[in-house]
Amino acid sequence: MSSNTNKSTNESAPRAVRADAQRNFETLLRTALEVFESSGIDAPVREIAKKAGVGVGTIYRHFPRRSDLVVAALCSEVDACASAGAALAAQLPAGEALVAWIDRYVDFVTTRRGLAAALNSGDPAFQAVPTYFLERLRPVVQNLLDATVASGVTRKGVQPDELLCAIGALCAPLECPNPPDARRLVALFVDGLRYGTSPQASKAK
Repeated sequence: MSSNTNKSTNESAPRAVRADAQRNFETLLRTALEVFESSGIDAPVREIAKKAGVGVGTIYRHFPRRSDLVVAALCSEVDACASAGAALAAQLPAGEALVAWIDRYVDFVTTRRGLAAALNSGDPAFQAVPTYFLERLRPVVQNLLDATVASGVTRKGVQPDELLCAIGALCAPLECPNPPDARRLVALFVDGLRYGTSPQASKAK
């Protein structure tokens, strides 16, 4: 076997190991999110380790403090939400991409509601997360809005933070006997974004 072949084989093996390690890391974060949502952020680390199929020592090696794991897990969800925005913008017309991303964002907000409450608890360990959230999602939303404005689908002047905060508020639990469905409220908000555009553009959802 030539030295070039050996070199190629040796280079591909570390890449495969890195890919497996990355998948295992992502599985750990997804599992942590699920456990935190169902059992709270004080859930035993051994429960997370068992469900993720790793040792407790592996978790502590990556995340010395529980708060480190909470922050990393939530930030991974923010990253996924940001990546979805870029992918949808590349695949769909502007109006459809915005609506599809908002639907994805609603999933994120409603599914991770329990963690959001913990992050808003004032604990200094979580203070960097809101800033990370806005820094990652603000440019994604800005690009989606710019595209819809350029296409005449939505009105001008809507700020990314307004959209993010408004949808978050609409998805918050309501203390009334028969609270309306959050997605219906968000759909009405999206209709408001189209207010003032041409009838033809408004139909391009």
